Amino acid sequence: MLKARFARAALGIAFILSASACVTLPPNSQRVPQDPWESWNRGVYKFNDKLDRAVVKPVAKGYVKVVPSPIRTGVTNFFANLNMTTVMFNDALQGKLLAAGTDLGRFLLNSTVGIGGILDPATPAGLAHNNNDFGVTLGHWGVHSGPFLELPLLGPSDVRDGLSEVVDTYTNPRQYIHNNYVRYGLFLPYLIDIRASLLSLDETLKNVYDPYAFIRDAYLQRRAYLVSDGKSAPEEPLVDPGEDMPDSKASPPVPALPPASPSPPTPPPAPAQPKTGPEPTTPPASAPPTGATP
Repeated sequence: MLKARFARAALGIAFILSASACVTLPPNSQRVPQDPWESWNRGVYKFNDKLDRAVVKPVAKGYVKVVPSPIRTGVTNFFANLNMTTVMFNDALQGKLLAAGTDLGRFLLNSTVGIGGILDPATPAGLAHNNNDFGVTLGHWGVHSGPFLELPLLGPSDVRDGLSEVVDTYTNPRQYIHNNYVRYGLFLPYLIDIRASLLSLDETLKNVYDPYAFIRDAYLQRRAYLVSDGKSAPEEPLVDPGEDMPDSKASPPVPALPPASPSPPTPPPAPAQPKTGPEPTTPPASAPPTGATP
């Protein structure tokens, strides 16, 4: 109970600090309909980035430097195997029974032959590793992602995925470990393992003009890819009332233009000249200049 209170207090402090860190938008930045809370989100990103540089990143780099690669691979496999229950649950909710059966076989094989998931014999056996969660399930059912949301400590998300984290927590076996020391003890290496897997992207972010926008757009594209089953079909963008509402009504009347002439205008007739003979029945194509000799 004390651990749970401490976790809630830490999360509350993180929210307060991140909310007080709201920043102004960069100059000449374009307004993105998917990110209406950009000022607040940038403040949270700034808070997360400072925390990452001060604590999380050094710990992850030390982890990679000290722990041998085979052990780190085993840690990654172990947590991926724990997450398979969440994947199976959402496969079934989406009606993907074949994928759910494959993930069940993967979970059983890795949990037994793979010594609790430390090894991964399921991959050589041809059992594909799927990626699924309740946020993807809601998107599969047609629930819109909502505005982009930068969460304190947890990073990029959106309204749909942020709320779905609660459901995903209860479909993970870690939630049902009664020993708080074991349960929270598993959470810390899980976060370190995730951060260690992202160290290779730090060099890319150094060369990006706006890291916040880069991470936001990459996250939204990745989630759209998962929701569309790899078809990369972007979701319907959010409506920006300040820009799109006038376009949704009838188009304003266009001023009438004078009708186009079917043929080039004929030149004005030449001044009348004394007639020396009968008037021709058909006028010439062009009148000769005055005083010209035919």
